[in-house]
Amino acid sequence: MNQRKQAVLTIAHRLFIEQGFQATSIQDILEYSGIAKGTFYNYFASKNELLIEIFKMTHKKMEHLRDDMLSGQDASDIELFIRQIELQMKENRHNKLFALFEEMMVSQDDELRQFIRNGQLRWVQWIYERFIDLFGEHRQPYLLDTAISFVGILQSQMKYHQMAEGMEADIAPVIRYSVARAVEMVEEVEATGDQLLDPAILGTWLPNCRGTRQAARQRAHQLIFELKKEAVASSEREKVVELLDFIQEELLETKQPRRHVLESTLAALEAVVPPGKIEPLLLLCESYYEERAIRA
Repeated sequence: MNQRKQAVLTIAHRLFIEQGFQATSIQDILEYSGIAKGTFYNYFASKNELLIEIFKMTHKKMEHLRDDMLSGQDASDIELFIRQIELQMKENRHNKLFALFEEMMVSQDDELRQFIRNGQLRWVQWIYERFIDLFGEHRQPYLLDTAISFVGILQSQMKYHQMAEGMEADIAPVIRYSVARAVEMVEEVEATGDQLLDPAILGTWLPNCRGTRQAARQRAHQLIFELKKEAVASSEREKVVELLDFIQEELLETKQPRRHVLESTLAALEAVVPPGKIEPLLLLCESYYEERAIRA
């Protein structure tokens, strides 16, 4: 993104916060950013498209920060999940996304409504996938219901906590309270066998979001972390860790991972770890190639 377009987004974001989205006109944005109307429409088809771009830009940054927290960490650690949620809530508050989101909720524009809907579904999907990390695959049938309930509890508690304590109130207790309720719900629905929604429905709600890079990153972090733990007792420990570090950097930190390089590294890793141990990582890489169409 060029610097001029970035500047327009930054200025528009500030105006939307100060004046409100509906009250801010394109002319306001032109005057404050110092660009011509033609330049604006070269960047954005409409004010709605500009707002969507702001949300995408801020959310992408937050996703990178959130996912990077998993690097080399145990994905089943509930304290890590709490820190991820706290990061997201603080980023949302810092960027005043709650206020903008409320304006979008009452919009009559179909494009904005669809964007809101997809954003809500992606948030539920991420929670659901992290719940699998936290509570295990064997509880998967109940975890979509629990993820939806958790999102509702968290959002409602955040809203009323801020009404009572102020917009700058500490949100950490709210997040811990909401996560504790989720833990209790998972235990209860597993014991009773209650299920409302089959998690497979996510594939129809978000058909283009399954197997995304974000999901691949999370799964790869977890698999690499587990392999490193197992390598502690191996005579080839240093070599195993070195190969895993290279795979992590190549697969997750580069824009265009080199398939032939990854395949040769995985082959070298396979030669120094017990048979079958890296099969999940091999399958993950293969599905990643197919999804992202990565070529050497």
